[in-house]
Amino acid sequence: ERIDGYEEPCAILTKEAARQLRSVASEMIVRGYRLKIFDAYRPARAVRSFVLWGIEDQDIRMKQYFYPDLEKQELFARGYIASKSSHSRGSTVDLTLLDMSTGKEVDMGSPFDLFSPLSHPDCRNVTDEQYENRMFLQKAMMRHGFEPISCEWWRTS
Repeated sequence: ERIDGYEEPCAILTKEAARQLRSVASEMIVRGYRLKIFDAYRPARAVRSFVLWGIEDQDIRMKQYFYPDLEKQELFARGYIASKSSHSRGSTVDLTLLDMSTGKEVDMGSPFDLFSPLSHPDCRNVTDEQYENRMFLQKAMMRHGFEPISCEWWRTS
């Protein structure tokens, strides 16, 4: 269902983050990839919606997709949901790579928003190719001023 605060299908970033992301995108195009953005600026009311969803223990409709091996209440302690999100600053972006030759997402070894140790960027419980894909994306983002977080391969600030 639609999250409060996400009214339009667009990604909003600060000017600085947008410039940095444009540099990443330019580098990736030369290498045969495009960026696919999942999430960027997140209004505070959207963060509140996520927090309330995390507290609500009856709504487990998406458990099998997003947190199959955890209880919902663990999502806070493990850093997957926070009461204050760096997304609300407008400088955080969740993204992946698209292979321009196939038009498909590059295999990162876990789906976007899977709250699991399998999604940690440094997880070695994926194939060598999947790990290299994660590192390729992470290093490109870091070269252009973004910083990764430890529990999600798709997120940089």
